[in-house]
Amino acid sequence: MSVELQSGESQDSLLKRFRKAVAESRILPTVRQKRWFTSKSEIRRIKKQKAIRKARRMLSDY
Repeated sequence: MSVELQSGESQDSLLKRFRKAVAESRILPTVRQKRWFTSKSEIRRIKKQKAIRKARRMLSDY
């Protein structure tokens, strides 16, 4: 990801544009996931836990 400094642009606005570009490209979640190795069984277990939590929330709404 790169952002070029435009003429007359301050460092703050450049940083703001860079952060916005990173957020829009959704790179950060991928980088955070790849920070540490997670086995496939661990990923499946986490997904199952999330599904259970989501189901409980949906049931409590009704």
